[in-house]
Amino acid sequence: MEFSTYTLPNGIRGIHRQVRNTVAHCALVIGAGSRDEHPAEYGLAHLTEHAFFKGTERRKAWQVNCRLENLGGELNAFTTKEDTTIHATTLKGDFAKAAELIADIAFRSTFPDRELEREKEVIVDEINTYKDSPADLIYDTFEDMLFEGSELGHNILGRKASLMRYDGQAIRAFTARTHTTDQMVFSSIGNFSAKTAEAVAARYFASQPASQRGFVRAAPAPYRAFEKTVSKHTHQTHCIIGSRAFGISEDRRLPLALVTNILGGPCANSLLNVVVREKNGLSYNIEASYTPYGDTGIVAIYFSSDHSNAEQCIELIEGQLHKLRTVPLTARQLSMAKKQFIAQLAISSESNESYMLGAGKSLLVHDGIDTMEQVYAKVRALTARQLTEVAEEVFSDMSRLIYK
Repeated sequence: MEFSTYTLPNGIRGIHRQVRNTVAHCALVIGAGSRDEHPAEYGLAHLTEHAFFKGTERRKAWQVNCRLENLGGELNAFTTKEDTTIHATTLKGDFAKAAELIADIAFRSTFPDRELEREKEVIVDEINTYKDSPADLIYDTFEDMLFEGSELGHNILGRKASLMRYDGQAIRAFTARTHTTDQMVFSSIGNFSAKTAEAVAARYFASQPASQRGFVRAAPAPYRAFEKTVSKHTHQTHCIIGSRAFGISEDRRLPLALVTNILGGPCANSLLNVVVREKNGLSYNIEASYTPYGDTGIVAIYFSSDHSNAEQCIELIEGQLHKLRTVPLTARQLSMAKKQFIAQLAISSESNESYMLGAGKSLLVHDGIDTMEQVYAKVRALTARQLTEVAEEVFSDMSRLIYK
């Protein structure tokens, strides 16, 4: 079996894969992110992620930061719209130390106000860095507009004024409401057995009292396509063309992922890279992406160009979207697209850390995981008609945001 799963008495689920490697990776994936914030809490999920490193009942902040680093390992965390992940990389012999540290900061952090005040300034600097990068900022602005009126419609970092009001008590209230054991998965990968992984997880995570989420995420507000141009006085025009898309549990997610990869994936032969950059030399950076959430998603095409080339870029993009919506791929085109996509998935799975994080998220959302061979089989079974149908549904009502 590629993965082994287990459930601790308090409801925390676990997943492990044994591989022949001297390095081990593990993570606690918590199903709580910025989507779970109340309006008076915007930015609190991200602040919580930072605050995990600022001291526990057993350790000072410097001890948290040095525990694995002194062993040559790494400890880090990140926040998304729907989850928070604390992850570590160590030599396989230090796996238990990594699991203990993750449990300590997840369940026994003290969130000292003095440390929080310093960390708020770090996050303010992070916010300002984002504001200085229109290529990054436009994504957040677009998503804010796309999900306006819903919990998904605000940015993860929050605003400086709100951030400065939060204290340890606010974080404790947020984590008590959202960081429940039924929304946690401990994921690991390394050269040790599933039995060992479960024993280590039980040792450090099973003592946490069982808890269950007491709320249901609200469905996003209705979507209406929009077009907006914002004067940013930038040297280039930055543009996103996009729409809402399928959620992470929908079967149409896979054909949409493939058609998005064909349109503007990372390879040089993507349709947009060929027609906009290679054939016409209009943009250095053009890409398409698909991000699924629990009950919705977002497809976005981003490019930057000289101001005088922006309209031509948009015309070329719209031409490719129309073609994908109306002209099915030939058998040869479909076969090549599938082979490329499968190879990309295979190469990405070579990263044990990425594989481990993906497995944890899959168990959290789906309560199970497909093997890579099962995923490849699903890709091979896709038809040209399926790709045309999802393209017609998603690409026919696109919104547009321009910075210039």
